[in-house]
Amino acid sequence: MRSYLLKRLSQTALVFVLVSMFAFSIVYFAPGDPLFLYTSPSVSSHKLSDEQLKSMRDSLGLSGNIAERYVSWAGKMLQGDWGLSTSNHQPVKDQILSRLPNTVGLMGAALVLSVALAIPLGLLAGYFRNRLPDNVISLLTYIGISVPPFWFGIMLIILFALVLGVLPSSGMRTIGVNDPVDVARHAILPVIVLSVGNTATFVRYLRAGVISQMREEYVTVAVAQGTPRRRVLTHHVLRNSILPLITMVGMNFGTLVTGSFIVESVFGWPGLGVLCMDAVNNRDYTMIMGITMLASCLLLIGNLLADVLYAVVDPRIRLDGGSDE
Repeated sequence: MRSYLLKRLSQTALVFVLVSMFAFSIVYFAPGDPLFLYTSPSVSSHKLSDEQLKSMRDSLGLSGNIAERYVSWAGKMLQGDWGLSTSNHQPVKDQILSRLPNTVGLMGAALVLSVALAIPLGLLAGYFRNRLPDNVISLLTYIGISVPPFWFGIMLIILFALVLGVLPSSGMRTIGVNDPVDVARHAILPVIVLSVGNTATFVRYLRAGVISQMREEYVTVAVAQGTPRRRVLTHHVLRNSILPLITMVGMNFGTLVTGSFIVESVFGWPGLGVLCMDAVNNRDYTMIMGITMLASCLLLIGNLLADVLYAVVDPRIRLDGGSDE
């Protein structure tokens, strides 16, 4: 087990380095100047001198070739210095960490809700394959996968905020109200929008796994021995069908940071999505890199946890080349 974890950690570290190099290269070769806000007469009425621009480039790590800039940026990142925003000169790390709980809370709630709904719906659809429950659930999943989140969000705002007036339309909390219940009420609509697509995808994967497992001999034997079908589903079929769901959940760890860009904009939720969109519009490359690397780190951690859970859920998966320690 120990050697397996060390192997997976080394692979994760290598992938993280390669991702950082690839992402940095894309940002480096992207068109436009990060200091556009300070050099364009149409944007800023105060034009900086060449010496001021050079000093600003040096302070923001924008001087030198791509290798020098990458080494400098990576070294500072490892030391906890994520640089300064080119748009407001505030530390990138502080701005990201101040918004991170808002986005993680929103996406985490949506992910938990998606898994909680997908497991019973996937089991039901797979067990009643090609019958009425399966047809209804499949239709709903096709709709959930196809509906654009921004359109669905706008429709929910019109229905529940404007027509019925039972839920707030935007923001994270009511002005002057500092109550967790108020935050939860503001989160209901965006959580619903974010969970619909994930739930539909999870249900499709779980349904396929259940259908495959229901054809296995151990299910036939368990039923022939008089084991209740509900127990067969929950204790045997589910355990062997849930592996693809674990993979999908692990891959969705990255979306804890990046998965709500559009939804946060629609609902005015003050999270990383809005922060990243502003960074893209302002060519704030240091902010973009900070958010990108945070999302990549969470994605790799999610995949690592998924690999470990694979071995926990399915004993057929050998951790250490055929021997467990």
